Amino acid sequence: MINQADTLFVLLSAAFVMLMTPGLAFFYGGMVRRKNILSVLMQCFVALCLLSLQWILFGYSLSFAPGSGFWGGLSWFGLNGVGTAPYAGYSATIPHEAFMVFQMMFAVITPALIIGAFAERMKFSAFLVFTLLWATFVYDPLCHWVWGEGGWLRNLGVMDFAGGIVVHTSAGVAALVTTIVIGKRKNLEHTPSPHNLPFVVLGTALLWFGWYGFNAGSALAVNGIAVNAFVVTNTAAAAAGLSWALLEWIRNGKPTVFGIVTGSIAGLATVTPASGFVSPISAIIIGIAASIVCFIAVAVTKPRFGYDDSLDAFGVHGVGGILGTLLTGVLASKVINPAGANGLFYGNPKQLLIQLIGVAVAAGYTFLATFAIYKLVDIFFRMRVSEKDELVGLDLTQHRERAYTILE
Repeated sequence: MINQADTLFVLLSAAFVMLMTPGLAFFYGGMVRRKNILSVLMQCFVALCLLSLQWILFGYSLSFAPGSGFWGGLSWFGLNGVGTAPYAGYSATIPHEAFMVFQMMFAVITPALIIGAFAERMKFSAFLVFTLLWATFVYDPLCHWVWGEGGWLRNLGVMDFAGGIVVHTSAGVAALVTTIVIGKRKNLEHTPSPHNLPFVVLGTALLWFGWYGFNAGSALAVNGIAVNAFVVTNTAAAAAGLSWALLEWIRNGKPTVFGIVTGSIAGLATVTPASGFVSPISAIIIGIAASIVCFIAVAVTKPRFGYDDSLDAFGVHGVGGILGTLLTGVLASKVINPAGANGLFYGNPKQLLIQLIGVAVAAGYTFLATFAIYKLVDIFFRMRVSEKDELVGLDLTQHRERAYTILE
């Protein structure tokens, strides 16, 4: 039976999550050089358009139709059979279409996160094809494995409340693959500073706001699980942002605006899989752990290995998603969510092993599939822009527009 309050809550949450993609556009756009900001905004917005249609036509069916343990199939192609009546396999109190559109916004932002890895150097036409193929052959299968009815990782007992594996691990690992294969930006003697820090802060604010819908909305009902997810989401972000600022203060002598917002995003990514299963105190632990581990990934590991993850998509989202999924297996409590499972600290070490299997499978599959898709698209479209186009900037060479009238 449809519950009006639950339906309104899920629809509002879907709107919140939709706002995260423009928020990501500002977050990433402010971090690149001024000659490339429009290219990032364009990539984020075209992902919203392209993947909304993909989801309606066949993406939702591949992800959530009750097919095999590995693939949803095409029985819901074009939303055939997906209407205003509830589908009890996912939620008995909201229209099936409401669940579909909520999940659509996850399917949009996940490939958009990868943009941070190859920013300033991918051809727009190649980006379109790569994004469509990646969503179809990486995101949709992983989504079915973890969240879909009959999905084999779901049946195994993997816990991922709002996307630590499905969203952040997959996007982060894909970011690592693409940044290695596409190569470093040209004439880059040192990492450029964000060209517009206020845009980065604005993007962070929109992402943080949208994350309430991302995590709390995943409860799919107005209940205590949603309230807890809302609280722990804010708590982890706050703990991580403050911790990152302190780490910078200790290591570099000064805390920075860029550091505190980066830390907050790391905390949000890390708490995502755990948000429906852990207490606020556990969220503080998750936030502090996120800032320490992601700080090391961004400030120590990346320079040591020399890969050019332009906007730290892997260091923040990939590392955060993996860490959060594993910490779910440590800190989850059935006191918070009776439908979940206890973690290691609550007497169930097996859950940590299950979480580890989920992360390993998702990361391994994403790595191989992303590499194959990249190479395939590169054969037909050439993924990287020419050196001249990269020097001029993607705003002019790919879109014949510029964001600013002043010269660099």
